[in-house]
Amino acid sequence: MSAKLEFGCLPTAIGSMPHTDAEEACAIIMKYLPDIPIWPQLPKRSPKENMIVQFSEGFPGVVIRGDKIHIDPSTSFESELEQIYIDCEQDDARKYGISAEYAAGLHAFLSKAVRSRIVKGQVTGAVTWGVAVTRKDGLGILYDDTLAEAAAKFLRLKASWQENVLKQIAPDPIIFVDEPYLVSLGSVFTPIPEEKVPVLLEEVLRGIKGKKGLHCCGNTNWSALLDTKIDVLSFDAYNYASSLSTHSAKVISFLERGGNIAWGIVPNEEEALAKESMPSLRDRLEEAMAPFTRGGVKFKQVVAQGLITPSCTLASLSLEAAAQTLELTADLSHDLRSRYSV
Repeated sequence: MSAKLEFGCLPTAIGSMPHTDAEEACAIIMKYLPDIPIWPQLPKRSPKENMIVQFSEGFPGVVIRGDKIHIDPSTSFESELEQIYIDCEQDDARKYGISAEYAAGLHAFLSKAVRSRIVKGQVTGAVTWGVAVTRKDGLGILYDDTLAEAAAKFLRLKASWQENVLKQIAPDPIIFVDEPYLVSLGSVFTPIPEEKVPVLLEEVLRGIKGKKGLHCCGNTNWSALLDTKIDVLSFDAYNYASSLSTHSAKVISFLERGGNIAWGIVPNEEEALAKESMPSLRDRLEEAMAPFTRGGVKFKQVVAQGLITPSCTLASLSLEAAAQTLELTADLSHDLRSRYSV
């Protein structure tokens, strides 16, 4: 973990937006999230901006069919995998960029964003990528030790490249590793080998020199994630606040050593969104934060070491609902910062 952070419940977001126009997506992000803007992932613009495909560019043997990927080794496959290891050892991420074809939102963001102290980026984690990307026989590469390790190193280099390029517009970028498949920890349907999780997470995190975040949008083994070298834990506080509270001792320890919680308290579903207001979400958030003040941590400290976000991505919403979600996120942040003087 880097030096102690206090984001003071500034607003930011997860990644995906429902837009097909990259500049339009960047404009609405800059309007509502000027303090910690994100570059938008735009899966409705192209299947190549799906969170799995988007970070596949350059991996040996990749075959893309729509939003599905499998690995078909070529005759040079082994040497190409070896090169990933060499580049990791040399900390050389120059060949691991994300082109505008795969990330129009990133390139629009780099050209349009106003310089800021902090910007947020994101990369898909090795567990999620390893479940979704398969061998030719349909087995996720997560279950192939050689490919799982290579994928983690590859994504480490993607994260490193992204952090370096975001420094063009912000001296202090924060990169989140997105791991939705961690909700499957302990599942009999998608069994994830738990011993691999911290190893693969830490490998990707090594590519990030500055602030490191981790996002999971469901219930998981939070204690195991809080033991990794992350600065920010991002979760769906609207639907899963109680799941985090069962790990209160570990969360309090995380806060005491300077970690932050990104509270995904603004719902990303239109039906739930229609029922909520800024005051109702503030009440819900304060209730979610309360369990962590029973171990000696002051409520103001929990607020100071927090971020406010939507519960998860906004790609499934209408453009109007996405704008409403970001507006509520910004308004709630402003209310909390004023109320608690952070």
